[in-house]
Parts: sequence; structure tokens; C-alpha cells
Amino acid sequence: MSQHYLNVLFAPKSIAVFGASDRTDSVGGVVFENLRTAGFAGPVFAINPKRDTVQGVPAYPSLEKVGQAVDLAVICTPAATVPGIIETCGKLGVRGAVILTAGFSEGGAEGQALEKRLLETATRYGLRFIGPNCLGTMRPSIGFNATFNRGMAKSGNLALVSQSGALCTAILDWAQVSDVGFSSVISMGASADVDFGEILDFLVHDPQTESILLYIEGIRQSRSFMSALRAAARVKPVIAVKVGRHASGMKAAQSHTGALVGGDDVFDAALKRAGVVRVQSVTQLFALAKALSSRYRRCGNRLAVVTNAGGPGVIATDRAADLGLTLAELSAETMAGLNKALPATWSHSNPVDIIGDATAERYETAITACMQDDGVDGVLVILTPQAMTNPTGVAQKVIALANDHAKPLLTCWMGEAQVREARRMFTEARIPHYRTPELAVETFSFIADFYHNQQMLLQAPGPLSHHEEPDVEGARMLIESVLAERRTVLSEMESKALLSAFRIPVARTMVAHSPNEALLIAEQLGFPVAMKINSPDITHKTDAGGVRLNLGSAQALRAAYHEIIEQVQKSCPKARIEGISIEPMVVKPNGRELMVGIVADPVFGPVITFGAGGTAVEVLADRAVALPPLNQHLVDNLISGTRVSRLLKAFRNMPPANMEALESLLLRISEMVCELPWIREMDINPLIVDENGALAADARVIVGLCPASADRYAHMAIYPYPTHLVAQWQLADGTGITIRPIRSEDAEILQGFMRAMSDESRYFRFMDMVRELNPTMLSRFTQIDYDREMALIATTEEEGREIQIGVARYIINPDGESCEFATAVADAWQGRGIGQKLMRSLIEVARAKGLRVMESEVLSRNAGMLELAEALGFEISQLEGDDGVRKVKKQL
Repeated sequence: MSQHYLNVLFAPKSIAVFGASDRTDSVGGVVFENLRTAGFAGPVFAINPKRDTVQGVPAYPSLEKVGQAVDLAVICTPAATVPGIIETCGKLGVRGAVILTAGFSEGGAEGQALEKRLLETATRYGLRFIGPNCLGTMRPSIGFNATFNRGMAKSGNLALVSQSGALCTAILDWAQVSDVGFSSVISMGASADVDFGEILDFLVHDPQTESILLYIEGIRQSRSFMSALRAAARVKPVIAVKVGRHASGMKAAQSHTGALVGGDDVFDAALKRAGVVRVQSVTQLFALAKALSSRYRRCGNRLAVVTNAGGPGVIATDRAADLGLTLAELSAETMAGLNKALPATWSHSNPVDIIGDATAERYETAITACMQDDGVDGVLVILTPQAMTNPTGVAQKVIALANDHAKPLLTCWMGEAQVREARRMFTEARIPHYRTPELAVETFSFIADFYHNQQMLLQAPGPLSHHEEPDVEGARMLIESVLAERRTVLSEMESKALLSAFRIPVARTMVAHSPNEALLIAEQLGFPVAMKINSPDITHKTDAGGVRLNLGSAQALRAAYHEIIEQVQKSCPKARIEGISIEPMVVKPNGRELMVGIVADPVFGPVITFGAGGTAVEVLADRAVALPPLNQHLVDNLISGTRVSRLLKAFRNMPPANMEALESLLLRISEMVCELPWIREMDINPLIVDENGALAADARVIVGLCPASADRYAHMAIYPYPTHLVAQWQLADGTGITIRPIRSEDAEILQGFMRAMSDESRYFRFMDMVRELNPTMLSRFTQIDYDREMALIATTEEEGREIQIGVARYIINPDGESCEFATAVADAWQGRGIGQKLMRSLIEVARAKGLRVMESEVLSRNAGMLELAEALGFEISQLEGDDGVRKVKKQL
């Protein structure tokens, strides 16, 4: 496969520095010195019209005078000059730029106009750039240091991507003394052109990068961000620090980067859904970076603590409880072994306190027992330097044990002077070590979170989750009629009609426009009733005095009607009153009042909220959020993320709430989000749930116009499983075939398909003698992002079970306009039109996606595939430099 299109930004062959200087205290001076002295193999040209030489080498007045091809421009000149420099670079074929200069979108209207001009110029010439207002980029393995940081980072396997240049310099300084190396250091600055999504895409394909660290202040394109993030987290651990958790921090983040910042709890939910571990501080980022640069990747959350002092063990236990970690329950076999080997005064529980006079051998015995216990996922070893302690001797034993076990082994040698040598040994052995028990426990929790969030990443729900399909068309017509009347707020009756279209149970409601009409409706519905003001301008009806409950007689109803009108006119004199809604009084003695809603986040689009309901919803502030689409696993996570979830279980004399009904309702809300992009806000409050079911007692929906798009799910940050691509087909002999997108649960039938293929068929598909797919390959082929790639499989039933008989897939190239495809059909099913049907379906999907080109490389002796390609209108040509391979290409 060809090099990534952003490769020029990280591995250029030649560089020109605009603003190169002799001044060692200037940005241009530091950058030019870094590029010349870090070991970069290609030519580095100084562009400075005021100097004949810079730092002892020739300087050029302009890029035209260089007389050689330049791959990358590094720009450190004033902001006003940058668009002109980009224009010159574009004309002379420069393909990339790193713009260090500040003074663009973060500097007000004038800077924003300058940035717009800069971007338009770069786009015209196809020149991609990082920045402006950034520290620069670094690729230590090739001696490429286009930053104004003092010194070069050590080469390693961590990639650091940050919107803060200052934070980059702090991390780089810390990394030097901590012996942590980097594959790339990328300071993004304002991200006017290349954004997180494209950077992540580059790092996914970068063989030098094993883990990715992100410092995020805000993002611009949520779909590309989530798509790239999910793709990266499938194959490499991704850790993020997201600042702006509070209102003041969000304001500072917006002014610093000019990027959009969404609600923090929404951002948190997005990162978890993408399989990413989020840390809350730079200290935690450093700590986790240290762990990731070692051998540890994922584990459960059962922690054992081995210590020679009770106090630090208690501190570790408290912090574990704060973070929801489980202290491992040691098995009877482990306890028996410890009782036999340790002094009678040991703690006889976890934390395993082996007493202050613990020798290196006693530590070894305790750690080994814990590591061999199947109920333990990781071990934290704590040492305090007491008079009888040998910190270095214990460290030697720990290092030897770490090499013998795959489970995470973290260390906390407390103190300073007496443990300094032991810490140096841990650093050299790449074993995570921490100064405090709290930080060590936090790091273990993040490693455990990685495993949990990976389960979230595996979820690929469809837009529709029930067998009984909703009346989507009726719901759309209702919304369109509201918008046609130039309204955005649906009445209570309209809101409940929308819910009913998606099979959500609602309290029956009718609107009265006079006391007599109210009485007639109440008689029809049956007393007691509830009365609520019906106004598009009033959200909180109780606060406005617009609610009366449990009205049991005609006299009480008439009086309540007049009271509501008078009180609302007094509290909200400008509100439009469109009558009073009447509904039966919902009497559920075991009912729990909940709230379910939809909110349009400015970054991630629609999100689903769940929490405690009723009139005190703002005070209780008990809510959890999730990005749609949802499935059973994600719904359970959403519910359990709230305090009110504990009230849904049986307590005192109340039976447990009907969780099946609640989960079903949340899945229906997910369907609404997917299929109704006009929804801006929705509240169901209260949603009353008891042992018999769930009922929406009140609802309010706000809608808005949507931009036209060929992508039916363009409003969503996560693309749902594309159920609209599932199709039924028949072979000539009547055999039923299902053609559908692949799902994560298809790993077993995909493996069966691979095993059933002949050696020749496997070789034609992979150009290698692959006999079966390893777990990583299975995950890669079944856990796909439908926004970036597509895999259509053909299945049929055989002896009552589904089997796969063919597959056609494409992956979109980084240019966003072309894709590479591959197809294969089981040997026993070849020659029956399955390959052609799959490919025609795949071509239509690619065309609908807006792709322009489909291409592939096919072995010259794969006559069947070449014949199929020709029949489908592909151009076939010889691959340059390889007689055994043909290039097939189709313009869409």
C-alpha cells in the first residue's frame, strides 16, 4: 500500500524554514538549529531575505532561489505574511507545512479572516498543514525536530498529540528524566486544516506507534474524530486528557484553540464509546504513559496489594474504593500458601501486609502467590524504607517476577533518598513505579478502564432495535407539518403522538379550551384527573403555576381551570395559552419518577439522557448520557451510571421496577434519534416506571430544520449498523441468500468461511498463505466503522445454522475519495453469481457514499477475479514493477 498522504508532514525528504534566524532566543533560530542538529538526513534550507547566511549555512531570500525540490515548509514569520508564503509554496509544489506562527482564529475577527484566507490558499494547491499557533512536530527515529522545544525527544513507541504546545514541552521535559520515548510528537495548535481525525488515521497506520496520548481542548469535526478514534482504539491503546470540564475551563479552552467544546459528560461518554481511556490530569497522563511504555495493555479490575506497612495499604484501599475498583478476594489456596510462608502477624487479607521487617524473599513469596491467583488481575507492590528494609534487593526480586508474569505489576517505593536507586532500576527495566499509592492505584484503574471501554467499542447497534417497526413516516409527517407552520415546539399532544409512533406508552391527553369542555373531557376520561397548561412558551409548567393534580370532582376541576389561567397569566404574561390539557391521574403507588431526554450537543450532535425525574430534576442533577445508537449492553451502562438506578431495585415494601420495559423504552428513544434528525430537544418527565411497565406522563419535543444530505445518519457522531443495506436474494436453484453488512458477532462464521477456503483461494484473497485469522485479524475484519469502510457478506442457512459463503469489502483511502476493495467466495459456491452480486451491491454502497474510485491489486493468475472485474467495467492494467500483479480500477 502506498504511503499515507500525511507522511510529508512527519517524514519529509527536504525542508525549508521561513524565518530561520541566528538569534538563539527566537522561534526561527531554535527550529532551524533543531532541524540541523537532531540528525535529520535531508537538506534543510534557511529562508531569510535579510541574511546571506544563518547559523553558518547559506540563506536564501525566497523559496524560488533554493533551486531544489522542497517537501515541507516550516513557517515562523508574522501572521500577515503566512498566506503569501503558502501561495508561493503551492506554486512550487511544496506538499506540506508546519505553521508555528500565532495570531489567527484565537485573535479575534481579523485573525479569523487571515486564517480563512490561509486555508483557502492551501486548499487550492492541495497543500496540507499543521497549525497555526503550534509548537511543531517531531519524529525522533529519523532526527526530525520541527519544533521550538529545546532538545530532541528519545525515540520510542508512544505518540503524543496535543492542542497545547506548552503542555508538549512539559511532557518532553518529563520524558527525558523518565526514560520515555516517542514515535511522534504533534502539536496541533488551532487545527485549521489537519485535525485530530486525520492525525489519528496516520498514527493507526504508523508501525512505530503502539500507544497514543491525546491532550484535547476542543474538536471541530465530531464524525471524523469519532471514526478515527474508534479505528485507532481497536488496535492501539488511546489515552486522552480533555480539559474544560467546568464552565470557566470551557471558556478558556475556546479562546485558546478557537475549537468547539461540548458538554463534558457528553465528551466523556464519547471517549468511552470509542474505547478510549480518559484521565483527568496531566499527572495521571504521565503516570499512565509510564505504564503504557512498559508491557501492560489490558486487565480486569481485581487488584491485590502487597505492602510492608499498614497505612499505605489502607490509603491504596481507600483510593481503590473511590474509583470503583475491586480488591481481589484471595483464593483459599493462596491464603493457605501465605499462612504457611508468612509470619503469623501478617494481615490475613488483601492488602497483604507482610510486616515492617519484610525481606526481599518474603516480598517474593507474597507477590508470587498473588500473581498466580486466578482471582487477581494485577498487583501493586508498596515499600516503605524501614530500618530492616532493603529497597534495592526487593526491587531486584520484583523485576525478576515481572518478567515471569503477564499480569500488570505496579510498584510504589515511598520516600526519596533510600529508594532512588530502586526507582532507577525500575525505569531501566520498564516497570511502572510511583511515589504515592494513590497514583499507582489510579493508574491500575485506567488500565482496567481500557478493558471495559473496549467492550463499549465492540457495540454496533442498528438504528432500529425492535421487531415491531415504528411508524417512522407518520412521525416525519407530524414534524414536517409543525415546521411548515413555522413552529419548533410541539404541543403536549403532538409530543405524545410522536412517542406513540415509536410504540412508547403515553398517558392519554386531551386539550380543553373552556371550563365546560374540560368537564366533558374529565367525565369521558374518568376522575381523578390532572390538568396542565398547554403553552408552547412554557417549559416548566409547575413553576409557572400551570399544574393541578388529583382533581376528583367537577367543582374542583372548574376551580382549577380558572386558577391555572389566572396564575399563568400573572407569572408569564407574554406566554401564549392554547388551552389546558386533561389526562387521567396516573396512580402508581410503586412508581419511580424518572426523566429521559434527547439533547443536541454542539460537538457530538444528539445524545440521550437518563436520570431522576420529577420537579426537582435540576436540583438532584442525577443524569447519565450516552451517544446513540444504543443496544442492550449500552442501555444497561446508561442506567447504571445514575444514582436513581439503585431505586429501581426492590427496597422496603416496593417490588423491583420493570427493567425490561425501561430498557425497551430507551431503545425506542435511540430509534427516534436515528430516524428523526429534526429533533433538537426532548424531555419525558416524569417517566413513571413500576413493576408493571413504563408510562410517559408528560413530554415536550423541540424540532428544527435539517440540511439536506444523502447520508441518512449525517446528524450522528457514530454511524449505526446500516440495516437498510440488508437484502434477500435467491440463486437460480431457489437457494435463499442474505446479503448484509458484517457485524462484530460474525467472528465465528468468518473463521469458518476462512477455514473452508482452499489454499489457492486464500492466496488469491490475501496474496499470502494465510490458513486462518488470528484474534487480532478477526477483530479487524468484523469490528468495522461503517463510515470508513464496508464489508458485505453473503450468508445462507445450512443444517439450521447461518454460514458465510462470500464477502466483498472496501476501505476508504485517506484521500476520502477512493477506496481499495477485495472479494472472496467459498470454493463450493463459486460460479453461481455470488461474487458478481456482492460486488454490484458494494459498488452501489460506495457510489452512495460519494466515493469516486474503486481499485484493487489482483494476482495475474487469478483469472476468475480478473474476468469478474472486466464484466463489472473495471479498467485492468499492469502494476508497475510487478509482472505478477494487475491493477483494476473503476471510476464511479
